[in-house]
Amino acid sequence: MGMIEIRHLKTLAALRDAGSLVEAAERIHLTQSALSHQIKDLEERLNCSLFIRKTRPICFTSAGQRLLNLADELLPMVRSAERDIMRLAGGETGRLNICIECHSCFDWLMPTIDHFRQHWPEVELDLSTGFSFLPLPALARGDLDLVITSDPEERTGIHYVPLFSYESILVMGRQHRLVAKRHIQPQDLAQETLITYPVEQDRLDVFTRFLDPAGVEPGEIRTSELTVMVMQLVASGRGVSALPNWAAHEYLQREYIAARPLGEKGLWCTLYAAMREDQKDADFMVDFLNTAREVTFQNLNGIRSA
Repeated sequence: MGMIEIRHLKTLAALRDAGSLVEAAERIHLTQSALSHQIKDLEERLNCSLFIRKTRPICFTSAGQRLLNLADELLPMVRSAERDIMRLAGGETGRLNICIECHSCFDWLMPTIDHFRQHWPEVELDLSTGFSFLPLPALARGDLDLVITSDPEERTGIHYVPLFSYESILVMGRQHRLVAKRHIQPQDLAQETLITYPVEQDRLDVFTRFLDPAGVEPGEIRTSELTVMVMQLVASGRGVSALPNWAAHEYLQREYIAARPLGEKGLWCTLYAAMREDQKDADFMVDFLNTAREVTFQNLNGIRSA
């Protein structure tokens, strides 16, 4: 058995906070003699006294003070872990660390998150973007709880739920030469500047499912973080971009830009929610996914059930 146990640290902290043996014993549900005995036992193990007897409030020796410092560092960590484990075991409450791998998804994800926060105030919600790290390994490790991605990879212990399907379309300025075409072929982009989000090419559908299979490279690539910036550049004739139909919808309605399908049949993609197997039936997870589906079908144009 180690010399210092967590119960000892709790006892010392209670002693300091309560100021007397009587009150400290009450706080940690021990009899006074059990508490005295516990401290005496610890003092014998450590071979030094921890506080000066018969002082009020209790006065700690430097050894006692050192243990109190340890208690202040360690006990909050223990409490936090206990709380997480209770939540995970209870399934009702818990933590939802969401990572979005899709730049244009913020628009519909925000109302979903707002709705969710109001209904599950006890679930800790956190949000990050997977543009600088790989979200799926982080999900498997347990750093994340939910990843929104259009690029599912088979992984042990990871469960995918399709949210909806959407069409990826090519947007261009209204005077652009490609407006004359009914649909776009990969070869059409060989002389064009393609504007993309700053993501690796192997995570963009326009490359993996349209250009790469045809062995075509765009004339030039330019990146932009924000959909609204992409639209500005496209409208100004600075390039073309492949975007989800719903992200381009209002710009098309306002006749700010033009759009054409990628390929004869159009390029349809599916967005998935990825989670760990052990959480897929948690009530809050199921509710989050249902909410996401409701919100997207209410708010997004041109999407289909996956």
